Amino acid sequence: MNWDNARFFLAVARAGTLRGASLRLDVDQATVGRRIAALEEALSATLFLRRPAMYVLTRAGEALLGPAESMEQAALSIERRIAGLDDQLAGTIRVATTDSLGKRFVVPAIAKVRRAHPGIEIVCVTSAQITNLTRREADVAIRTLRPDSPDLIARKLGQLEVGIYASREYVAARGEPQEGDAFDGHDLVMYQQPVSPSLWAPLCGEPTSRGRLVFQTQSTAMLFEAAIAGFGIAELPCFRADDEPELVRIMPHRAEPFDVWLVAHADLYKTARMQVLIAAVAEEFADAR
Repeated sequence: MNWDNARFFLAVARAGTLRGASLRLDVDQATVGRRIAALEEALSATLFLRRPAMYVLTRAGEALLGPAESMEQAALSIERRIAGLDDQLAGTIRVATTDSLGKRFVVPAIAKVRRAHPGIEIVCVTSAQITNLTRREADVAIRTLRPDSPDLIARKLGQLEVGIYASREYVAARGEPQEGDAFDGHDLVMYQQPVSPSLWAPLCGEPTSRGRLVFQTQSTAMLFEAAIAGFGIAELPCFRADDEPELVRIMPHRAEPFDVWLVAHADLYKTARMQVLIAAVAEEFADAR
């Protein structure tokens, strides 16, 4: 079995559907279906059970999964090693970050790189999910968690903090919460939480058990918009919230620090184009201190 067949098999195994696999591979669903059918014919084995909602691995498919992943790692290792030898200030860099960090730090850094080196092209993915650098879903990531993989190089960019904020309109209408009252009588907008109110996360150390959770989201951008619209009180990154004229900080002495890391695969870290981008991103964080 060649690697091209293996990558189609892995995409379906991971996505669970032809549509999901086609999005990962950037091909149409019919092509994915044909490639899986051809692979099954070549191996004289059924690799997936076709269920209405998803494709499920058979025992033969499960047996193929490990060898196919080994082929994937070998192919990606070749790509990284070849890319790591590149000393040209040109080519593509895939950058993964969050929307807030991207807006404040990464986009300005990319702008500097593009002005100085127009041959470098950037693909930027903003997501709350941790991107898999080993599989080359990205070449470099700016994230708030330090990885523990020995294949990755992590560089601390700085320490930022989150604080508690609400809109001026909200504070004018409802007043500010009192410290120690667990937001009694106040509305809260938060990242998605467990159903049980007893498990709600505190905001910068202030309990939230007496507050009323009125809005939940997985997106920092949506959390900002909800707070600015006056939905309620939110815990937000200060580097952005302090610049929002419609927001005021509540309990300003309450804050929670968090580290920001630049993470890249060791095989790509020292390429010329990566070093230029890394330097630009680090400069943006240094200016923010």
